Amino acid sequence: MAAPVEIEKRNFLKAASVAAVAAALIVPAGFVSARAKDKEGRSEKQPEVTPPEDLMREHGVLDRVLLVYEAGLKKFDAKEDFDPAVLVNAAQIVRDFIENYHEQSEEQAVFPRFKKAGKLVPLVDTLLAQHKAGRKVTETILQAAPGSRQDGDDRRRLVPAIQSFIAMYRPHAAREDTELFPLLKGLVSPHEYDAMAEDFERKEHQLFGADGFEMMVQRVAGLEQSIGINDLAQFTPR
Repeated sequence: MAAPVEIEKRNFLKAASVAAVAAALIVPAGFVSARAKDKEGRSEKQPEVTPPEDLMREHGVLDRVLLVYEAGLKKFDAKEDFDPAVLVNAAQIVRDFIENYHEQSEEQAVFPRFKKAGKLVPLVDTLLAQHKAGRKVTETILQAAPGSRQDGDDRRRLVPAIQSFIAMYRPHAAREDTELFPLLKGLVSPHEYDAMAEDFERKEHQLFGADGFEMMVQRVAGLEQSIGINDLAQFTPR
């Protein structure tokens, strides 16, 4: 028979072992529960891309299209021959991805919230007017670009249309990126903010597939290569 001291020691070790197992089960659950909420009570799991980030990276696609437009204008000035299909395809990306998706997202989900809050209303009104004007210019580009390989009426219509588009959209996107989008998070609840990101992603997938953004980037990269501006180093000052 074991001595009383040994029995007591065994009971103590057994109790300690059970307590350790219970702690291992309970503490991580509590830890995960605490980690699952931040100070605002929101789930720690956030959308992969926030609404402003999503809109701003789409501006990156637009800016690369503007570079393609500028390269086309330079070739016209230098009287260099190139296939105007590059400009047609660039305008189609603007129409499909920027005007029919990106700007629709702004008009349906972003601008109304600023108007409702009474914030930056004059800026929003100007941005809306520029969206409408831009769509008209894009239509002109799509109509005139196919016949612009030779100097003539189509090229004379196309060049000022592209110039006006670039001149408007560079400041347009810059104002949105620096004045409008940074304030968006403060106008909506955390739940609305996350839901906007999910809505943007869902719509993008519906229109362009699961890799819609990446596909558009690749399309623009192909146009850059076709018109000779794909090498980023060429833009470095000598």
